[in-house]
Amino acid sequence: MNKYELAVVVSAKVEDEERAAVVDKCKALIERFGGQITNIDDQGKKRLAYEVQHMKEGFYYFIQFDAEPTAPAEIESRIRIMDNVIRFLIVRTDEE
Repeated sequence: MNKYELAVVVSAKVEDEERAAVVDKCKALIERFGGQITNIDDQGKKRLAYEVQHMKEGFYYFIQFDAEPTAPAEIESRIRIMDNVIRFLIVRTDEE
């Protein structure tokens, strides 16, 4: 199992319940593909470096998890089509 971090930027235009639902869907995807969540870091609302989809702000979440090497590709393919996700990125964080 490798260590990964999923960074998700959620639209600032949605209500709190919808934003929580997006994060829950991300967590469910990680667990669905055999990942084990180790930490969730809610960074809150921040200004984007540049305008994305006519938005200047977004809510940042960083989810650390352990998973098999095939899991990130599966997770990314499903997050890509989720509503209210402005940007996302999965990076491997193993210390080598």
